[in-house]
Amino acid sequence: MQALEGLDAKPSQRLWDRHASPISILILGGLLLAAALGFTGGQPSPPRRADLGDARLTVKTPTIIRNGEFFETDITLTAEAPMSDAVVAVSPALWHDMTVNTMIPAPAEESFEDGRFHFSYGPLAAGDSLHIKVDGQINPPLFAGTRGEIAVFDGKRRIGAMPLRIKVLP
Repeated sequence: MQALEGLDAKPSQRLWDRHASPISILILGGLLLAAALGFTGGQPSPPRRADLGDARLTVKTPTIIRNGEFFETDITLTAEAPMSDAVVAVSPALWHDMTVNTMIPAPAEESFEDGRFHFSYGPLAAGDSLHIKVDGQINPPLFAGTRGEIAVFDGKRRIGAMPLRIKVLP
């Protein structure tokens, strides 16, 4: 039988014409590799420590997180010297477009002073520790990330601060 005009009787075929494109497999493999290496979030949060002289501050919070996810931040403040009023202060930029659902234990007093949220927990003896757990959620408008600091005060006297940056992926 003769082929119709303009059509070859046996069209030439390439090796991948009858199979899936290798490009799609490479793209999928690249995405899986990026996720496995932690570039898309979901990895354990490494604790960050700062020796501030009169106190030690340890913060464990996600450094890479996806938009809309719930997260947990653990803050441990250890007094190296007696503190008359242990205050943890958070810059508003750090919690911009985040919802803070709970803070356990609840502070004795909350205020906004000097451009920071202040959470007062009362006296802390030398060697004692205060452990605070904050549960929150990333709101949809937050994209690319946020940065700020968590500071420690003894009453009105600033002891020191730890800068933090949280990268938010879509």
